Formats: sequence, C-alpha cells, structure tokens
Amino acid sequence: MPRVLYVAAHRPQRSPSQRFRFEQYQNYLASKGFDFDYSWLISENDDAVFYQPGNLHTKAAIFLKSYLRRWRDVINVKDYDLIFVQREAFMTGSVFFEKQFCRSGAKVIFDFDDAIWHFDVSEANKKLGWLKNPSKTSKIIQHVDHVIAGNSYLADYARKYNHQVTIIPTTIDTEYHKPRADKDFHKKTICIGWTGSLTTVKHFRLAEPVLKRLKDKYGERVSFKLIGDSNYENKELNLKGTAWTLDREVEELQDIDIGIMPLPDDEWAKGKCGFKGLQYMAMEVAPIMSPVGMNTEIVQHGDNGFLADTDDEWFNHLCFLIDNPDERERIGLNARQTIIDHYSVASQKDRYLEIFRSLTES
Repeated sequence: MPRVLYVAAHRPQRSPSQRFRFEQYQNYLASKGFDFDYSWLISENDDAVFYQPGNLHTKAAIFLKSYLRRWRDVINVKDYDLIFVQREAFMTGSVFFEKQFCRSGAKVIFDFDDAIWHFDVSEANKKLGWLKNPSKTSKIIQHVDHVIAGNSYLADYARKYNHQVTIIPTTIDTEYHKPRADKDFHKKTICIGWTGSLTTVKHFRLAEPVLKRLKDKYGERVSFKLIGDSNYENKELNLKGTAWTLDREVEELQDIDIGIMPLPDDEWAKGKCGFKGLQYMAMEVAPIMSPVGMNTEIVQHGDNGFLADTDDEWFNHLCFLIDNPDERERIGLNARQTIIDHYSVASQKDRYLEIFRSLTES
C-alpha cells in the first residue's frame, strides 16, 4: 500500500486551501489503496496568537516548534512513497525542507492555489515580513516531481520551471455544500453576502460604496452578511461581521441570496481560484464577481452569474437580481450545475488518483 505524507501549515479542517484542495479527497484515495499521514505546523492554540499583532516571543516559539516538526518529517521521510506539499513546507523563505524531501527518494507533489510568488503578508505579521521570500516558489517547483496548480495563470508560471504541471481547480463537495430544501427565491428581504477571511476582508471593502447605494435605494428590502471577520462593522449597512466556524459554515452560506466577490485587478488577485464564487454557486446563489483571473472562466456572464468591473456595473447587476427573483432562481440553478459538472469533488477525484498512481507506480 503506497504511503503518502501531506505537508501543510494548518491542522485538518482549518484552512480552506487545504480542505478544498486535498483533505476532501483523502477518503476516496484511501478507498483506492493509499495510506496517509498528515503533518501540520500551527495548532489551535498557536493559531489564536500567530495571526494577531505582537506576541513576538510566542511567535518565535511557534517558529522553533515548527522547525523541529519539519525535522521529524525529514527523519521519517523514508517511510513514505509520496510527499504532498501544499503551498510550502515552512513559513519562512527557506526551501531547505522541500529539498530534503526531494532528495529522499520519495516522489514529491507541490500544490498551490494562489500567486504566492508575489509578496503578500497579513497585517498582523508585517513586522515579520522580512522572513518571507516569495521567490522560493520557483525554487520549490524546480525540484518536485509534479505540480498541481489551481488555475491556468498559476500553471503558466509553474511551467517556466517544471514541465510536469496539471491544472486541477479548487473544488466543492456538492453533497456537503447544498442549498436549503425550502429555498425561497421570492422572499421579501434579499441578503447580499460575502465570505472570506481576516486577510481578504479588504476586498469586501471595495464593494462598500455600491452596497451603500443599494441600501439607499431599497432600504429594508436588502440586508448584508459578511462571514469571516467578527470585528468588521459598518453602521451605514447595518452590518456586523460574523466569525467563520466549521459547524455553521453551510448554514451561514444558505442565508445568502446574492453572493459577491469583488477583487482588485492585480497580480495577486489574478492567481485566485474563485473559491468564494464556487461556494455561492454550489448553494444555488447567483454570484457577481470581478472579471479577474479565473472568475472569467467560472462565470458565463448572464447564464450562471455576472461579471462586474465598474461601480455602475456592480450596482446595475445587483439591482437586476434583486428585482427579478425568477432570473435569480434561473442563474442560481445554472450556477450549481456548473459546480457539479466542472468544480465538484466528483468531477475531479479521478484526476488526483491518476497523478498519485502515476508517481507511485513508476
């Protein structure tokens, strides 16, 4: 039985990138004869400190603990046939651990779903930004046996350094992400929603002027929901953010009638895999997304969602969906079918299996 070591930053069920790019495939791959271990760095207690400002001494201890954990992985690497590295093995600019894995005799897969070769660091850890080295991404790619990229923009970058590149989009388990059985497209108050993280709430802020215009026009006919940052508050929108929790994830998404994904048109955003939009669409929620990166591949404008660039385009498409419940239903149904056909676990699971088998049987 081939043995696989998953190498990632966060504990299981914590990180969307990990959950939706490899964790949800583990049971299927196990049923096909693969055995897995999972090595992560940041515990639940560490998590509460690591993404908050300050606490430099505690963060130093987390770095040391993480370093020792990765050394244990290097010592034990002989026990594995395949190493799956998601984004990076260690949180600094070093590629030492990836190189050790590649020299071990095990096959190594590198998976990424963001333009991580561009500098991006959370507000809480800006003082530690000097530890980052975005150019490490190209060095990792050069050494591994296979690269899995979340979209064509990322794949084009990877192919500069490695010819063994496969595009597999971030996917949704459509048996888990499901709309309410009693979903009402003709309800009186329409909820416009966004889901994200502490580091991406800045993208939601791009839509605030448009949402204020909607509030002025529709009053109590519209409400707003922000999932992922409980510290966010906007009194003009009567909006208080809610924290993301795993046990309420689907329930919170089911409240949304129109899902928005505003993005800046920059190099980092071009690498995004459209995950917010995919979540909305799986829930039969009509999405409106900035025409940046993979969003233009996911959304067929007017059929399963809308692409909006200017504030007026955002405003007009939102008004259209608010005023036309039948169109909102049609687009929502088409959106979910798009996920089932192209962006679901069921549609992509055999592609993972093929890669795993090709590397472990060669």
